[in-house]
Amino acid sequence: MTNENNSRVAAFFILKKVLDDGITLDAATEIIFEEFSVEILPQERRFIRHVTTTVIRRLGQLDKIINHCTKTKLGNTQMAIRHVLRIGIVQLLFSEVPAHAAVNTSVNLVQNKVSKKLQYLKNTVNAVLRNVDRERESLMKKYSNTRLNFPNWLLKGWDDRYGNAAVKEILNHLLVEAPLDISLKPELDLEEWANKLNGKVVPGGIRLTKAGKITELEGYFDGTWWVQDMGARLPANLLGAGKNDRVLDLCAAPGGKAAQSAAKGAKVTAVDLSRSRLGRLRMNMQRLKFDIDIIAMDILKYQPEQNFDYILLDAPCSSTGTIRRHPEILHMRSPADIKAMVDIQIKMLDHASTLLNKGGTLVYSVCSMEQAEGPDQIDNLLARNNTLRRQNIIKEELPGLEQTILPSGDVQTLPYHYQDGMDGFFISRLVKE
Repeated sequence: MTNENNSRVAAFFILKKVLDDGITLDAATEIIFEEFSVEILPQERRFIRHVTTTVIRRLGQLDKIINHCTKTKLGNTQMAIRHVLRIGIVQLLFSEVPAHAAVNTSVNLVQNKVSKKLQYLKNTVNAVLRNVDRERESLMKKYSNTRLNFPNWLLKGWDDRYGNAAVKEILNHLLVEAPLDISLKPELDLEEWANKLNGKVVPGGIRLTKAGKITELEGYFDGTWWVQDMGARLPANLLGAGKNDRVLDLCAAPGGKAAQSAAKGAKVTAVDLSRSRLGRLRMNMQRLKFDIDIIAMDILKYQPEQNFDYILLDAPCSSTGTIRRHPEILHMRSPADIKAMVDIQIKMLDHASTLLNKGGTLVYSVCSMEQAEGPDQIDNLLARNNTLRRQNIIKEELPGLEQTILPSGDVQTLPYHYQDGMDGFFISRLVKE
């Protein structure tokens, strides 16, 4: 089998795992790469990533185009054929693959990797893709609306909260691959390391648009830096803990925020329920040479011997702020999931507040753009807990990101708030009276 076909085969099976089995894109990619008997080269990995993420991001547009170009039924029974067509159309409309290669490799996929019961549809695949190639300009114009790719319930919530113009910007940024952001140890020079890594300085760190393999970047094994989105850096910075301060980091894995506090000399206790994620946290701390206290436990059952002056709760959430990096979230979340997350966050906030010393600071953050998980969550907390009050976040604390501060004094970052995008985070800082 040629390398050209290997890439399409891998993309096909990754998409089946994500869209049919509900597995995350990263996990599905790892599984399929491990199952392959031949080595997948770096350029092939980039191509597979581009194809799979573009299919998942633009699923609504792609399916409208497929339905426009064929009257053949392609429901659940024929889903494998729909996956093949999605892969083919992405190559035709959203990449520089020659048309003949996109069509021929798609037909080969049907012949070699789709069940024999569906191989009668290979002529349909050939015809649909040739139609798309012929009509590409009119199809791109007719189905250009990016809202086709997003569930209506999500769009309605964003329209109500942010307004149509802002939502249009959000959607445009969510359809583009995210750059790699890294946090540098604070004693090192940002400009110097940006030059070493061929990146640029952004608020609080360095951004790389073409990173390649992370472990091959200079400084990785020396523990010079760690991967962390610009938005994800803000909660620990706004916590304000410094040298020798005791910090409780709840839901701490994989450890980016714990690393920030440790880098400032704070004494960090990191608590998380997931042992596999804590394994990654331990590896990260060893590489970075940070000594922190790591506890594997349900945070709702965690009862320390003494309370803390600084608590960071990066709570489980819908993760709608990270759709750039994890586009499968679009197809895995429902309004019921948001409600379930809100209920968990309520319990975690109530428990975290009991672990905070008087005069102490609690920062609540979620990588979400949902009203219920952000402003509503904090308003409800303050209504039921009169020992807490907001400590407003001010623009001097967020140079370059002043537009993210809400009138309430909380922060909501959005994907378009910085040139090449950033993750969507809600952050609130509270003080115990």
